[in-house]
Amino acid sequence: MKLEVKMILIRVLLTALLLPFLLTRPCQADPAQVIHYAPAENLEHIDVALIDTATREIDMAAYVLTDWPIIQALTRAADRGVRVRIYLDGTQLAEREPSKPFHDLAETPTVEMRTKREHGAPMHLKSYQIDGRLLRTGAANFSASGLKRQDNDLIVIESSGAAGAFKHNFENQFASGEVLTLGMK
Repeated sequence: MKLEVKMILIRVLLTALLLPFLLTRPCQADPAQVIHYAPAENLEHIDVALIDTATREIDMAAYVLTDWPIIQALTRAADRGVRVRIYLDGTQLAEREPSKPFHDLAETPTVEMRTKREHGAPMHLKSYQIDGRLLRTGAANFSASGLKRQDNDLIVIESSGAAGAFKHNFENQFASGEVLTLGMK
């Protein structure tokens, strides 16, 4: 085989081997998560501050949602035009009479609430995503005791990938949920 032909074959082979690496973007790691711990920190303040940054959407999955400052922050977000969707555990919600701030939130036009249909296992998430850029998760329920008195953690991940993964799962849960009616909405 002529030398010219061999050189062309080598170039073609090297191009074929290296092309996938040349066409992919460099790996860009998302920023690290920040972990907060109660009762050393007041997690309620962190949640309220995060919710107050929302400009487009909040998708929340809440086993318990009884903390008034968080409910009021969600209402403020909705009042400024943020789309708020909340997926709740129906058994937890049925155990107590919803508060006036909860009713106010449920009556807000850009808020949609659904509960998990009865399927045995509880919906035990305590998470939300904001604007497709941030995920809040952890062990802390959205209750005064869960956020301020109990040994709990709250993890904030500023990552479109993490927020997107949560949103994908949330979409499926929310779609299968039952629309919450409190007799006011």
